[in-house]
Amino acid sequence: MFENLSDKLHAVFKKLRGQSVLTEENISEAMREIRIALLEADVNLTIASELIARIKEDCAGQEVIRSVTPGQQVVKIVHDRLVELLGGGASELQLEHKPAVIMLVGLHGSGKTTTAGKLARLLSREYQKKVLLVAGDVYRPAAIDQLEILGRELNIPVHVERTSINVPAIAANAVKDAAANGTDVVIIDTAGRLQIDETMVQELVRLRQAVQADEVLLVADSALGQEAVSVAEHFHNALSLTGFILTKLDGDARGGAALSIRQVTGCPVKFVGTGEKLDALEVFHPDRMAGRILGMGDVVSLVEKASQAIDEEDVRELQEKIRKSQFDYNDFLKQMRQLSKLGGMESVLKFLPGGRQIADAMAGVDPKHFTRLEAIILSMTPEERANPDLMSFSRKKRIAAGSGVAMEMVSSLVKQFEMMRKMMKHNGLLGRMMAGGMPDAGSHSSLGSWLSAPAPLSRKEQDKKKKKAKQQKKDRQKQRRKK
Repeated sequence: MFENLSDKLHAVFKKLRGQSVLTEENISEAMREIRIALLEADVNLTIASELIARIKEDCAGQEVIRSVTPGQQVVKIVHDRLVELLGGGASELQLEHKPAVIMLVGLHGSGKTTTAGKLARLLSREYQKKVLLVAGDVYRPAAIDQLEILGRELNIPVHVERTSINVPAIAANAVKDAAANGTDVVIIDTAGRLQIDETMVQELVRLRQAVQADEVLLVADSALGQEAVSVAEHFHNALSLTGFILTKLDGDARGGAALSIRQVTGCPVKFVGTGEKLDALEVFHPDRMAGRILGMGDVVSLVEKASQAIDEEDVRELQEKIRKSQFDYNDFLKQMRQLSKLGGMESVLKFLPGGRQIADAMAGVDPKHFTRLEAIILSMTPEERANPDLMSFSRKKRIAAGSGVAMEMVSSLVKQFEMMRKMMKHNGLLGRMMAGGMPDAGSHSSLGSWLSAPAPLSRKEQDKKKKKAKQQKKDRQKQRRKK
């Protein structure tokens, strides 16, 4: 979502590189460009102006450190101010009461019902809480059905009263049942409107009073931009919000809402939705988000994501194999499948410093490339997968026929695999990443360069390419004869 803003800021910092000192002139020029970038990202005008004033003051007050370039100095200052703007640190949910009650409010279409399911999954699986979902949107029957489907999928109970439209009474009954059943957290999905109206707000006020909600979280669509701030202010004035959940952070929205909403209301962003799947809800960390915006990466989030998707025993086994230089095609296949669990290589690279540029370079890579690599490895015998040194010309030929690809593609995989083995032997990149270590700055670039290399063509594509080349040759010969 912040890609456009990130690119603009990267261009500003690039201009400052190579300059020996920070002067009033180059600071002013950089601040003007940063201000434009923030406004284009839909950041509130007042907030953008205040942020620039603070950054400019910090830059003017800094003594130039000999070992640090002006560009690096400004990045550090901007990073610190962005972290401050986004809230400083992660904000925890207040779940002291039993049951603790969480109300989700927001406009229609912001993703409240799906977010209720995501939050329930997060609390039950990662926080080990017993959760109850409450269908409080009685005006849209599909919302009740959707919440029940989510509940079945997550194996989480859903409180439904289809014959009643008294939402405060429904919620009060749900909380009473939750207390009797030893439930830790009650999540209430409330009704939304296409626009804010007094009837809707008053119902929510009565609902909050009826259940004494511990958390009232506004689910805000990141794509609303400046409008998200206005919506947040209106809900906050009526309900005294305790926080926000920003949805659709994986979309192409400009991201101004995330940078403005905290400052305007004083309420923290507690979670962000990063996709459609039920596991795509993350705790919001201002420092990590600032790092992503500035292209500094977010290795901590990557490690956390990896630890959830990857078995620790597999990690230890892989590290031992890498240490003993025993990494084989079985391990390679397992790592490819684990990368797909993390969202694919492009998703992983975006968490690494400078990785987004590598990910952009990979945009043209055939998405079927990894599927073909998997087919090649599965066409090998168990002995060949366990002992990569056995690979000979005749074996490659048989594997190519078995996987339905050109032999050149098999040879290319073998060559790339050997390169990866050598790289791992030197720095243990993949094993260290899976175990939570930070990769070297150059190592992930090498990996990215290897992965972003053009995918070898299949046999069918090669035949097509040869026919096209022959036809082009014939056309050139005809033109020469005419001349």
